[in-house]
Amino acid sequence: DIYVNERVYLSEKETGNRNRSLAYFMKSTGILDGDVEEILDLYFKQCSIEVSARDLARFASVLANDGVIPWTNERIMSREVCRIVKTIMVTCGMYDASGEFAVHVGIPAKSGVGGGILAAAPRKYGIGIYGPSLDETGNS
Repeated sequence: DIYVNERVYLSEKETGNRNRSLAYFMKSTGILDGDVEEILDLYFKQCSIEVSARDLARFASVLANDGVIPWTNERIMSREVCRIVKTIMVTCGMYDASGEFAVHVGIPAKSGVGGGILAAAPRKYGIGIYGPSLDETGNS
């Protein structure tokens, strides 16, 4: 089941002015199609999904295995989508520390301001951790 934390969702929605301005800018340049407020509402809900470190590790293991759930062998994402997601994770998943993380750790990872990090060791395993303290770049 997916659980959206209503308190976090409402906070994201109320304080998301930067995201709102960026979305309207993307709409004005033709990058974003559709109703901006509807898209933002979905984005704010996605930002408010509660997961455990175990959930993060499971998500990461699917990415590590190119879209296949390792414990069922079911493909749920295409290889191409996984390749794109992992590339974005390497280039900006760790915020301003992404380059340094890529050099020193070398695997795709994504940090969240809620304290969770997921990482995908290609064709090996997924990692999910939780550490609520954030550093100056917004990473756990």
